[in-house]
Amino acid sequence: MLALARKLRRPAHHPSLPRFLHLSTSPTPSTPTPPPLPSPIHRTCYPFHRLFSSSSSSSHTLLPPPLPPLSALRGGCYGEGDDDVDRPPPHLLPLCLGCGVHMQSSNPALPGFFSVPSPKSPDYCASIDRARPLADDDTRLSLSLKSGNLRDEDPEPPAGPEQPPKPVVCARCHSLRHYGRVKNPSAENLLPDFDFDRMVAPKMVSPAGPRSIVLMVVDAIDFDGSLPRKVARLVSSSIDKNSTAWKEGKPGNVPRVVLVVTKIDLLPSSVSPEVFEDWVRKRARVGGVNKLTAVHMVSAVRSWGVRDLVDHVRELAGVRGNVWAVGAQNAGKSTLINAMARCLGQKVSHLTEAPVPGTTLGIVRVEGVLSGQAKLFDTPGILHPYQLTMRLTREEQKLVHMNKQLRPRTYRIKAQHSVHIGGLVRVDVEESSVDSIYLTVWASSLIPLHMAKTENASMMIENHFGRQLQPPIGEERIKELGKWVRWKFNVSGNSWDASSVDLAVGGLGWCAICLKGEATLGVWTYDGIDVIQRNSLISKRATIFEEAGFTDSKIVSQADSAADKLHRHSEKKLVRSEARLSTEISETLDAAVGS
Repeated sequence: MLALARKLRRPAHHPSLPRFLHLSTSPTPSTPTPPPLPSPIHRTCYPFHRLFSSSSSSSHTLLPPPLPPLSALRGGCYGEGDDDVDRPPPHLLPLCLGCGVHMQSSNPALPGFFSVPSPKSPDYCASIDRARPLADDDTRLSLSLKSGNLRDEDPEPPAGPEQPPKPVVCARCHSLRHYGRVKNPSAENLLPDFDFDRMVAPKMVSPAGPRSIVLMVVDAIDFDGSLPRKVARLVSSSIDKNSTAWKEGKPGNVPRVVLVVTKIDLLPSSVSPEVFEDWVRKRARVGGVNKLTAVHMVSAVRSWGVRDLVDHVRELAGVRGNVWAVGAQNAGKSTLINAMARCLGQKVSHLTEAPVPGTTLGIVRVEGVLSGQAKLFDTPGILHPYQLTMRLTREEQKLVHMNKQLRPRTYRIKAQHSVHIGGLVRVDVEESSVDSIYLTVWASSLIPLHMAKTENASMMIENHFGRQLQPPIGEERIKELGKWVRWKFNVSGNSWDASSVDLAVGGLGWCAICLKGEATLGVWTYDGIDVIQRNSLISKRATIFEEAGFTDSKIVSQADSAADKLHRHSEKKLVRSEARLSTEISETLDAAVGS
């Protein structure tokens, strides 16, 4: 009994003691509570920990900043100095770490809207803890309290370092990350166009200040459509102008251009890396990229070539360089930068990735990739109006988007025959010096194809565009996309075993032509869409040829089912109307005979 009494008089250190005590105890002066560690916050972002946290000593609530004009909602460069490239003026809102738009919490219908996360109470798990059944230690503690052996609880040990807050992104980024779609499409139209020439171009090609490295990101499966030709000409002009400025005592920093070809995992494995790199350099020169520092072929999804790219970029940037990731919309810039961060052990990828053109809205500085004071910036995608994807709706873009390795679909086609690629492109074989040629379509496998005589082309447009031949989805979308125009190409080849010429359509894919002779082709597509003739990227073709008519496609099957259902419904309605009419006639005749 004496041993039990001594045990009960010991101070209670049990974690369940607060459940039985409803007394507020304060720590003794000799053991002050250590101050919380500051949370690491991105220097371009608003201090969210102040916005979301509450203090018992403060009697007022911190309100979000006022809503700026719509023209200021896109993030960008604000200062003229090199150190001001990522420092916004104090009156602007925080930048979204996912897309770079200035965030606001005042109007859900405007771009950049975000919801303030509700702070969690320190004892938010108390309800779960109260539901736990009492253990033996809890029973002993309860008996001790009943016996009057109550002493003040010793101060709790100091807590560990405070975890950094999770990055807060706008509602648009949240919807793209979790649902793959834009939450409020109407707000997209309110965003002003990103002024690349004013925001990025002057700093990217400036001969003074830190060295500039231009990561020119290009899509391997839409090389000519995604190559930023305007940026290429601008950078090449700056290199030619400032390459000898140092001889005159002027600043002579010239941008280093690193061409990064992404999504190489979508190309067939038969493509040789050496042959592909040689092809890339030739097409880059045609597009205006005259001075290349290096060419890197990568796959951000499979991390192919990413480590070599990171090492080379860090070497070029040094400790103070500025690295600019530029490219067309949906070329894969944000996905590439996230892969670069993961390659260096960064567990969190902040940039929003989605198969939607224009995911990034403003300039976003990315931390943790470069060393020293070097800076890496992700810029909004450049709008190329000559790409088909820029005219399609979100649902139509899903059909065109390619996320699996390309599969060839080859036709053996004669003169005066045509191949429809959805309702977007038609290729006519107008004349040929040989009996037939091989035409291989390299595009998304979701797009249905159709081959028939050219004389039936107008009937295909009237009866099947928007139905079996999608995109576009729906007949009303045909007029919205504009009128059709014809491109004429004279092609030639010297082998039946390998394709020699490609006809590339911006934003869609390409058709490879294989023949031993000459032919005249007509390519029909919507006005303003770019069609380019080039040397073949992939020489192989399919071993099994497609047949005339529609290809096997889920879209075609669904359209046929809907048409059959409508036809059956019309037939039933016609039969019922004929039966009703026959009954009325019989009744009329009977009435006439009876009278």
